Amino acid sequence: MSFQALQALAGGLSTDRSGPVPIAQQPHLSQQSPSLALRCAAKADAGEIERLVRDSGVLDVNSLYAYLLLCDHFGQTCLVAERASGEPGAADGLAGFLTSYLPPAKPGVAFVWQVGVADWARKQGLAKRLLGRLIGLPELAETRYLETTITDSNLASRRLFTSFAEQIGASVRNDTGYTTADLGGEHEAEKLYRIGPLPADRSPFKEL
Repeated sequence: MSFQALQALAGGLSTDRSGPVPIAQQPHLSQQSPSLALRCAAKADAGEIERLVRDSGVLDVNSLYAYLLLCDHFGQTCLVAERASGEPGAADGLAGFLTSYLPPAKPGVAFVWQVGVADWARKQGLAKRLLGRLIGLPELAETRYLETTITDSNLASRRLFTSFAEQIGASVRNDTGYTTADLGGEHEAEKLYRIGPLPADRSPFKEL
């Protein structure tokens, strides 16, 4: 249901206003794993994305139909990572994915729904690389903010999103997203997080 989990920053805002760090100085956004190629999602990726979500043990598992709609209707703002064909391990399936869309009622905003990385592809900076590529997509050229809803219980995601915002020189603000009551009374509340403004120059992120 969400990217799940950044802890609220002190005061709700990042204090880093120094601007984006040059891409060459961003080791976690650079090509640490050049054998992994990133591309926009297609309908055929839906089943593999659902499997990665299920295997994560952290992300909310949604129906295959939901992932099929995301890949089919919003494929140009969803990403997958995979080994190049013919390389060792290419049959392992997707290394990771990111699902997002542009909310019609929020011009200038991209909503990140879920990000997942396969066990065998972790500790290579892939999740952050997916976020970087996302803001470099042509479809996000007019986007100034990323939004997501996240719970307080996932430390790894909190660190990821905070670190990404710091590296691109953006602030992080949080607000009420979806309460436990909104989510049926049993699901942990999802806070709304906004990252931005995003860098005006997105050219360094287009080749991630």
